[in-house]
Amino acid sequence: MAKLVLTTFLTLDGVMQAPGGPEEDREDGFAHGGWLFPFADEEFGALMNAVIGRAGAFLLGRRTYDIFAGYWPKATDPEDPIAVPLNALPKFVASTTLRDPAWHNTTVLTGAAPGGLAGEVAALKDRLGDTEIQIHGSGALARALMPHGVIDEYHLVTAPVRLGTGHRLFPEAGPPTAFHLAGTRTTPSGVTAHTYRPTGPASFGTF
Repeated sequence: MAKLVLTTFLTLDGVMQAPGGPEEDREDGFAHGGWLFPFADEEFGALMNAVIGRAGAFLLGRRTYDIFAGYWPKATDPEDPIAVPLNALPKFVASTTLRDPAWHNTTVLTGAAPGGLAGEVAALKDRLGDTEIQIHGSGALARALMPHGVIDEYHLVTAPVRLGTGHRLFPEAGPPTAFHLAGTRTTPSGVTAHTYRPTGPASFGTF
């Protein structure tokens, strides 16, 4: 069965909205887009190249898919370690409105199958076999899948900045969940990458 890994950029206060630029996502009047850029040093680039290099397929929400599809098909350098896999590997996009995706090798998941979107993703993991399916960004998609336990790893790349406003990765509601820290890395600019695997319900006690 394939492993489903969520990679997302976060601030110290958990904001994931528009890390890449001011115009990436202004929903709800968000005015702090591009907050990741000051911390994108050479080691950060190497980190992301390594992440993308593990991918066997990509699963994206509609907003992230549109951002990627508007840029990466135009990146045609055959040595580009991110463009090459993104353009060549299978891509799956969760959408009820996308009908005819133009980006090569894209399949739309509508959530209409038994079990809804989570059921479709579980079936996809089973069908693709021993590989890594990667979710990048795609906050609404991630939040929709979290309660169903189909995300196997959370790769959280956190920049040393606090914004105070913006869309956050984890919803306020949802089952308390414990995680195992499976890996960590820090770049010279202060970006930390932590890989967590859910281990089941959170436990509680008293000191």
